[in-house]
Amino acid sequence: MAPPRSRGCPPGTAPQRSGFKLLRILILLLVLLAVALTTWRDRYRSTRWHDPLYVAIYPIAADDSPVTREYLEALNVERFKPIDRFFVREAERYNLDAREPIRTRLRPELQDRPPQRAASAGLWATALWSLRLRYWAWRVSGHAHEPEDIRIFVLYHDPALTPTVPHSLGLAKGLIGVVYAFARPDMNGENNVVIAHELLHTVGATDKYNFADDSPRFPEGYGDPTRSPLYPQPTAELMAGRRMLAPNRWQQAASLDEVVVGPFTALEIRWPQHAR
Repeated sequence: MAPPRSRGCPPGTAPQRSGFKLLRILILLLVLLAVALTTWRDRYRSTRWHDPLYVAIYPIAADDSPVTREYLEALNVERFKPIDRFFVREAERYNLDAREPIRTRLRPELQDRPPQRAASAGLWATALWSLRLRYWAWRVSGHAHEPEDIRIFVLYHDPALTPTVPHSLGLAKGLIGVVYAFARPDMNGENNVVIAHELLHTVGATDKYNFADDSPRFPEGYGDPTRSPLYPQPTAELMAGRRMLAPNRWQQAASLDEVVVGPFTALEIRWPQHAR
């Protein structure tokens, strides 16, 4: 009787598959290494604070409302000057070398919208989404003739159509922010608070509020945690975004005039630790 024939792969197939698998893993590791090195370089360069960081703001219509269209057509660079002035004021309080740490620049409106992360996205899906977002940002804005250290993409919504917008985000990987804002002039102040908040996320600042109810965390989320009496707080910490009025009551900051950069945030973004 002839010996039974093997039903396995033809000679050479298994080693070939193994070789392709190793090659894919190697390519993935090289991509991750390149991302890590780029992130480290961006982190180092963006937190030296010797020269201004140029922040490019790209407006995007998040809907087809005529309200949004009218708002975007009226946008000008002056709408974002309060952000520049806020950082000048806070830089002076911390005796920062760069007296003008941030310079915003308004870019032309984009017609494309950034990829969205699924609410149920896990670790790998989030990592893939992050890479897609960085590629998208490079594709739509990677050919600017002026310096762009940080790119903030602001999606404007008609509040009558979208009274509640998704959470905005800022990524240190790629120095990219995606802000969901309202297309209403009387909300410019709140929009600027969100833009400044996400801007600091890109340079290493973390949130200072409780994720369960959005209340500022004590002490790092308070504008003046050493104040006596503690309440009401006169200011909001930028990375909390809300001002404590009483132990169980807080209020959204209406503009950057009501906001400060607290010492915990200053430490994260490598500012001096002796604020006035």
